[in-house]
Amino acid sequence: MLQIGITGGIGSGKSTVARIISQMGYPIFDSDKEAKKIMISDPQVIKQIKGVFGERAYNDKQLNRSFIAQKIFNDSNLKIAINNIVHPAVREHFKTWCKNQTTSLVFNESAIMFETGAYTQFDYTILIRAQLDIRIQRVVARDNLTEDEVLKRIQSQWTDIERSKLASFIIDNNADSDLQAQTEQVIKKLLALTN
Repeated sequence: MLQIGITGGIGSGKSTVARIISQMGYPIFDSDKEAKKIMISDPQVIKQIKGVFGERAYNDKQLNRSFIAQKIFNDSNLKIAINNIVHPAVREHFKTWCKNQTTSLVFNESAIMFETGAYTQFDYTILIRAQLDIRIQRVVARDNLTEDEVLKRIQSQWTDIERSKLASFIIDNNADSDLQAQTEQVIKKLLALTN
């Protein structure tokens, strides 16, 4: 069984590619969704987050997202601290999840796989890229943010040039891209690597 990471910047189309792969019959583990679940359900993670951020980190057993976002925005050490709590827990969940899969390829969708170094834990990685203006339009429409807000988020992540140097496969998701054909091509190459 090969473990494949799917990543890309905000608005690149990671989830769209993941959906295509899922429709082809391969299981997808969504790291970002899993992280959100873990932060409110795993007692050890909750305890550690409270240890770093205090009791205000939670309101009625829900993560106080705006409080934590404000804290980590102003202190990069706190961002590192929460990542060091959540990412290993997500990784353990992924390992357990993999044991219950029966396909020759399993996929893990994660936004900041290269930034965190997590890409080294996969057999191969797929980078989804898109032109900056297209990414901005998508996120403005999807998340109801201003162009400036989206640009700030994009600028806080790695560039596609940086990611491309580490990616095993690249799928371009621009206006004229045939996403289905590109995805099928990558899956075909990956399947050849399982033999």
